[in-house]
Amino acid sequence: MSDMGQEAFLPLGRFVDRRLRSAVADALADTRVVLVNGARQSGKSTLIRSIAEGTGARWLTLDDSITRQAAQEDPTGFVAEPGPLVIDEIQRVPDLLLSIKERVDRNPRPGQFLLTGSARVLGLRSVPDALPGRMETLELYPFSQGEIAGALDGFVDAVFGSGAELRHQSTLSRADYADAVVRGGFPEAVARTGQKRRERFLDAYVGDLIARDVAQLSDISRTGEMKALIGLLAARSGQLLKPAALGNETGLSHPTVSRYLELLELVFLIKRIPAWSRNLSRRATSTPKVVMVDSGIAANLLDTDASRLTRPGAPFGPLLEGFVLSELARQLTWSDERAELFHYRTRDQVEVDAVLENRRGQVVGIEVKAAATVRGDDFRGLRHLEQRLGEDFLVGIVLYTGPQTLPFGERLLAVPVSALWEVGSRRWPGTTTPSLTK
Repeated sequence: MSDMGQEAFLPLGRFVDRRLRSAVADALADTRVVLVNGARQSGKSTLIRSIAEGTGARWLTLDDSITRQAAQEDPTGFVAEPGPLVIDEIQRVPDLLLSIKERVDRNPRPGQFLLTGSARVLGLRSVPDALPGRMETLELYPFSQGEIAGALDGFVDAVFGSGAELRHQSTLSRADYADAVVRGGFPEAVARTGQKRRERFLDAYVGDLIARDVAQLSDISRTGEMKALIGLLAARSGQLLKPAALGNETGLSHPTVSRYLELLELVFLIKRIPAWSRNLSRRATSTPKVVMVDSGIAANLLDTDASRLTRPGAPFGPLLEGFVLSELARQLTWSDERAELFHYRTRDQVEVDAVLENRRGQVVGIEVKAAATVRGDDFRGLRHLEQRLGEDFLVGIVLYTGPQTLPFGERLLAVPVSALWEVGSRRWPGTTTPSLTK
């Protein structure tokens, strides 16, 4: 079943217009084919339907077996009809991309095709390299915290604009942050106010993802092993990704673990955060971190709710770090600042949880603390970067669960976690009306 019926609504019926809408609008204005990739149930179909309404575009979903068979039997005829086309779940028939290429090469007008995919379409081995220079790919995550709260979601632009001058106060408590982590961002989970009903959805989501989406990409006969691996990844969200250690704990071979990790990344369940280095230290590790794309799934797999998460010994720190990394990744899909997300760690344990670097080589370092207080030692990794980068280091921020911004040096700040979504952006909430062309 397609996520076409998944409405982007919160309780009480408030419609959520997605941040990515402006980026889709910009792409349709000058690009022949636009692909919106993202996890199932993240709201892709709702976003695309709201864009396509009133344009005369025809909607075709490849989750429908008859539609899919028609596309497989006659891909050229499938895309040949006049007028713009919306094709949902394009990864189900990737050979359609060749036929789309033929059509848009004959007619180079922008906005002819709007595609969605629940797997990283261009990462699939079966996908032909058909549309270089003709297609723009955008990534849609589950709701950001700003989308849920009706807040600004402008942290990335703010820290690159005047990060050292950032001042933010928050009324949120540790319990509020625990609630946000456990809830996650899937529209269906957000709409379910009861914890048990939310757990039911998240359990079913992971089970269906393995049984359907992963199975469509590869022959996975032992789904129990995949489920065990996902549970271990949830426990390691925000930590270094070490396939050999995962193999030892699951009994899987290194090639099998690597293949499973690739599949889970293709279906947007996990995200690797690459290691950052500018040859600052030969001792910098090259090992990526792994995060669950949605913190609600990670918390559910660990069988923790908000009340348990704030107790001593609970995995609040790792889950909050994964939550922050995923929020940053969301914002990078729409921010004006073109930056990339990394982490930094040396073999002698100097680390920075998140490193944002823009195209000019300017760097923002971010540490994440689940505590409501901050100490000078919490800035150790950030000071390391500051000393080595000089003027390229814009600001180092420790995000924590306390209420106010506190200076710890000329370019070092402790800032409440809620700044991620409550700080303003230059772009939002202005939007551009998108269109599909005939």
